[in-house]
Amino acid sequence: MKTSPAKTLNKTQVRPQRKQTKNSGKAKLWGGRFEGKTDALVESFTASIGFDCRLYEYDIEGSVAHCKTLQRAKVLSVRESQTIIKGLYHIREDIRADRHQWKVEDEDIHMSIERRLTQLIGPLGGKLHTGRSRNDQITLDLRLYLRDALQHLQEDLRRLQQSIVTLAERYKHVIMPGYTHLQRAQPVLFAHHALAYVEMVERDKDRLHDALDRINVMPLGSGALAGTNYPINRHYTAALLKFSKITQNSLDAVSDRDYVIEVLSGCAILMMHLSRLSEELILWSSQEFQFIDLPDGFCTGSSMMPQKKNPDIPELIRGKTGRVYGHLFSLLTTVKGLPLSYNRDLQEDKEPLFDTIDTVTTSVKIYAELLAQLTIRPETMNKAVSEGFLLATELADYLVQQKIPFRDSHHIVGKLVGECIAKGKDLFDLTQQDLFKASPSFDNKACRILTPGAAINQKNVIGGTASAQVVSQIKAWKTALRSKPKTSKKQAT
Repeated sequence: MKTSPAKTLNKTQVRPQRKQTKNSGKAKLWGGRFEGKTDALVESFTASIGFDCRLYEYDIEGSVAHCKTLQRAKVLSVRESQTIIKGLYHIREDIRADRHQWKVEDEDIHMSIERRLTQLIGPLGGKLHTGRSRNDQITLDLRLYLRDALQHLQEDLRRLQQSIVTLAERYKHVIMPGYTHLQRAQPVLFAHHALAYVEMVERDKDRLHDALDRINVMPLGSGALAGTNYPINRHYTAALLKFSKITQNSLDAVSDRDYVIEVLSGCAILMMHLSRLSEELILWSSQEFQFIDLPDGFCTGSSMMPQKKNPDIPELIRGKTGRVYGHLFSLLTTVKGLPLSYNRDLQEDKEPLFDTIDTVTTSVKIYAELLAQLTIRPETMNKAVSEGFLLATELADYLVQQKIPFRDSHHIVGKLVGECIAKGKDLFDLTQQDLFKASPSFDNKACRILTPGAAINQKNVIGGTASAQVVSQIKAWKTALRSKPKTSKKQAT
């Protein structure tokens, strides 16, 4: 798997050539049709080289495969193919070493590499583009990029899950209030609460893994929109690039961005889960809750108030969730009105995609580290469990076991809670006599259930918060997460 290519270039790294903008359109690789010059503002406005440069590894990988396919079809000789491939690898090393000259006049990564290739090997470089278009070339690059990016992200998500499981195991005996409507509801183990996020992340992994099956389809050979006139073997190209399938309709292949939208959708759901976690960390670290202590390395102070310790990382990740949502809706809106086949609007797919992958990847990595260093405050959680009538449902269920209908038992315990509130008591303060007065069905065993530990261990069903169930889940997750993430089941080997 490749390492991530260079990030978006800044303006000083992409240098316009002022002289070229004064020449005719023939200075462009596509300029035979044109006599007039390209307006400098238009040149800057239409260029994507500042952000699609990160695709260079994949553009070169695809070009090498295309070159070998042209050789096999006898469009290129063996010697021509070898010369082109050697030139492409030379360019790749130059880019890796930051020796490549990026120019806004090249417009995009494809033209930048082709220009440099022609400089290195002469007119032979112009033969590489035989039988392909930038339309099928860019969707190939994006599919190769996403195939790598998602598998990197799968590994990052696995590490996040491992951090959560380790945290759950460290505090597996700590009891905290479970909430509905942000009101204390019933006691749960902190580990049970933490493992809920492991489940969420697992679904995120599954969604992204599922997307790989639709990403892993080879579009090269679709040409600009109608296919190619050359006798290329598309299955051979797919095998070289480890695609198990090839696209079946050239019009669809060059205009399809469903796979990008699907990734953006999966990432938006993933960020929603991280945002929910962020909200809880922000609440729990507040003076009002004091359930946790965030590690200093992931917080900042106030420029004015010396006492402050601000949960900036959870707040930023919560904020960046809206940014990722925006990227999804941006591309949905871009694509919704496009006729077949390719339209230049599709250039607007890359910046939302790249920023989403960067944002999500960084957020996941940060949370894996933050949670590994998180401190839980059991004493504060235990105190919260002892207040707020969290055991009321236990009393109602006890009466059900005594053959009282649940609606009647619910009413009896509700009335008992009301009396406790009026007297400034909690359920823990009730005596056997108090319970018997509320209902003769409360026998002398009823007081035994009025402990958080007893309440938790009553929930001994699969998915429940009982200690035995949670310990079993921790063990199962530790085993499952030792293995590497799945690769696409349809990816060729």
